[in-house]
Amino acid sequence: MKPRISLIGAPTDIGAGTRGASMGPEALRVAGIAATLESHGLEVADRGNLAGPANPWLPPLDGYRHLAEVTAWNRAVHEAVHAELALGRLPILLGGDHCLGIGSISAVARHCRDTGRKLRVLWLDAHADFNTSVLTPSGNIHGMPVACLCGHGPRELVEIGGTVPALNPKAVRQIGIRSVDAGEKRFVHEVGLEVFDMRYIDEMGMRHTMELALATLDDKTHLHVSFDVDFLDPEIAPGVGTTVPGGPTYREAQLCMEMIADSGRLASLDVMELNPALDLRNKTALLAVDLIESLFGKSTLMRA
Repeated sequence: MKPRISLIGAPTDIGAGTRGASMGPEALRVAGIAATLESHGLEVADRGNLAGPANPWLPPLDGYRHLAEVTAWNRAVHEAVHAELALGRLPILLGGDHCLGIGSISAVARHCRDTGRKLRVLWLDAHADFNTSVLTPSGNIHGMPVACLCGHGPRELVEIGGTVPALNPKAVRQIGIRSVDAGEKRFVHEVGLEVFDMRYIDEMGMRHTMELALATLDDKTHLHVSFDVDFLDPEIAPGVGTTVPGGPTYREAQLCMEMIADSGRLASLDVMELNPALDLRNKTALLAVDLIESLFGKSTLMRA
């Protein structure tokens, strides 16, 4: 049965260090995300944009920038994503910066607990996003969502969703990582996160990487993909605030998405950190929509 899709815009850069991700949802709409998915026979409902506090652009306070505002946005995201899952729909969160993954994934985790499903999270990103206020001087919470979901962060964020931690680190597979702070690296090893960094992908190939990342999925598994557009090499995707050279090529990214589609398990998606202010003629948004299309079954291969 084809999924019924709900688009949810979260137009904020509240957790980021660069302005502009707040324009991401509209750029994805301009790039034709709804029509593209509908062209594959999918029913798509655009729920519009969530509302939340404006970005005050203040320095960090007690190690966190904009904690109250980040919490408000993530609560709104959590409720919206959970409501769509309860209706049996597949939510696509249009970000917005990646701090919003706290609200989105905590909602998916709550839904899985309520329905007795196993959760697998694929975190496609240049960054591990496993910082804490102790490890990062910037205080930007978009560098902390995985840590918060795993129970390491301020109470206001780790308790969203009602269960702490929202996520067992064993449920996460990180793919494409190539920028990790020294303290963050130690912390990732301590908690046992499974990370397929770019060296691994260079040595073993994207196919082998995705086979391992998708291993042991079954019909009781809810697969959530959290796609930070900076996962991609900045040569093909310049419209992000935190570019890191040496990311997946267009073909590697397509293969990644096609193998996720082949699993038949995709049940929720985040599209994060698209920054049109830094883009060239909406190039990055168009590429993101192209890759999302592959997640939902567009194949570049001559296969039946």
